[in-house]
Amino acid sequence: MSAAARVALIGANGHGGWHRRQIAALQATGVVELAALVDVREIEPGPDAAPHFTDHREMLRAVAPDAVVICTPPHTHLPIATDVLRAGADVLLEKPPVLSVAEHRALSEVLRETGRACQIGFQALGSAALRELQRSISYGVIGSVIGVSTVGAWQRDDGYYRRSPWAGKRTVDGRPSLDGALANPLAHAWMQCLAIVDGDPPVGVELERYRCRDIEVDDTSCLRITLASGRPLVVAVTLCGEEKIQGEVIVHGTAGRAILEYPTDRLRLPGDADFREIPGRVNLLENLIQHRADGTSLIAPLARTAPFTAVLDVLNSAPVPAFLGGDVVVEEGESPARTVTIKGVNAALRQAAEKLALLSELPVPWAVGPHRVRITATAENTLQTTEETVR
Repeated sequence: MSAAARVALIGANGHGGWHRRQIAALQATGVVELAALVDVREIEPGPDAAPHFTDHREMLRAVAPDAVVICTPPHTHLPIATDVLRAGADVLLEKPPVLSVAEHRALSEVLRETGRACQIGFQALGSAALRELQRSISYGVIGSVIGVSTVGAWQRDDGYYRRSPWAGKRTVDGRPSLDGALANPLAHAWMQCLAIVDGDPPVGVELERYRCRDIEVDDTSCLRITLASGRPLVVAVTLCGEEKIQGEVIVHGTAGRAILEYPTDRLRLPGDADFREIPGRVNLLENLIQHRADGTSLIAPLARTAPFTAVLDVLNSAPVPAFLGGDVVVEEGESPARTVTIKGVNAALRQAAEKLALLSELPVPWAVGPHRVRITATAENTLQTTEETVR
């Protein structure tokens, strides 16, 4: 049996707690050994014990870990990942990996320079239900795919936007942060869609963004990506939802539809009476450690996220999200527990996903016209965005 890989976690508080539990589970099976925890604040209690550091560079010098999980604000990902890779460690980098095509290109260059591995924390890509869906598509179960969509309706209170200095911000210290529904909590939804249409790159984006608070980013969005084949990919999501829609990925085919509820790994194919849970999700850190040991393919390498980042880059040039208030919303409770719900938003988002339409193409009175951008391939075979029209 090979020795356990020595793993450090940078960003041990907040969402880092989820990673600490994942590392603890793998440590119990002998796959990894927790070598260090890093956070600029005092480390919160957790299921682990390891040396604590407040500076990741000091930790790298003192510990020399084999692999590092990076769970820090998105605008810090590129410099921290660069430090880790150049120190000789492999990386599991939280999503979104980077916030622009230029940053993606820079991190890719560091990977070529160092020869290290970088897995991106789109954990839903390890889903056995996704693999079953992809197999079913290849076998023709839904016929030819004519489009893909996703719908999700979650709820976040005022306190969510006070969880950190970058929460709800478009930029931090002059660098993109993009902490909105599309870029952060519901990013998994449309990364799943892009995985389904792998090999059919985005060539255009139509984006409608909305906000119900004094924030700089979207809490509700409708996004339509045009793929090179001409097929549409529609993303309709909100953090101001009514009843919760966990997150459904809908594959529209000439012989029926398939629906993947990605957070729960439940799948419904044409002919199924109901959803079926498909067990067997692969842990991305364990996959990274296996890759180190024997070259097993990474599930979510940085290169796989290039189309995601090209679309995400559109948010950097997009107009400020349209503000929704007054009779359009319902407010409940007192801050920081106050919630804001958009009336009828769930039905509107479901209709957008069903019809592969933008909200502005539906009878939604508060919808505004889209920001449109073209995406083209460069001579280096990377993607770049070109603004077409602004609403």
